[in-house]
Amino acid sequence: MSAESIPPYCIEKIFFTILKFEAHTLFLETETGQRDFTRDVLHIKGRLEDQEVYVLINHWPSRRAGANSTGHKRIKAAEKNREIIAQIKEENSNARIIVMGDFNTDPTSKPIALLKNTDLFNPMELLLTRYEGSLNYKSEWNLFDQILISHNFLQLHGNSFRFKKSGIYNKRELKEPKGRFKGNPFRTYAGKKYLGGISDHFPVFVIFEIN
Repeated sequence: MSAESIPPYCIEKIFFTILKFEAHTLFLETETGQRDFTRDVLHIKGRLEDQEVYVLINHWPSRRAGANSTGHKRIKAAEKNREIIAQIKEENSNARIIVMGDFNTDPTSKPIALLKNTDLFNPMELLLTRYEGSLNYKSEWNLFDQILISHNFLQLHGNSFRFKKSGIYNKRELKEPKGRFKGNPFRTYAGKKYLGGISDHFPVFVIFEIN
């Protein structure tokens, strides 16, 4: 799908121009063989400061029914991303690829290992600790929100567009200010009760250097 008519979007003085985009459907089935609907993978080709990049945006199936019983769904999501990456590399063997989203699983999980394979670097792996993550469930931190990048962002010499750092954006204004959940993400709702916060997840980010 062409996006020539879409204007550049300004994100903190960095211009990203969409060249084309496509939604890839993830087909899942229930135990009874019925269609189990989940979110598409959004595949965008664009230019970031005149550098061509491919971005895959994900929101993988929920763990609500249990992490183990839903794990196969996230494996399928990882496999779908690998299919798209293979297609990208057929078009451009040296493509700069960014895979990001809420994966509903931590950096060390099997689905993320499958997604990462040998050609993606996950800078989020060292960010998850006992004291820090992007969301907190039952007093334990998780890092479901991740950004993986292709290895050509890591080259030091002759690389005008390279990875610099990653982090969790967990500033004070995004945290529960007091009470039992102090320090957790300040969520918008607790059930049907409106709390007025921004999200139950902290954002994550990567910073690139462009010379």
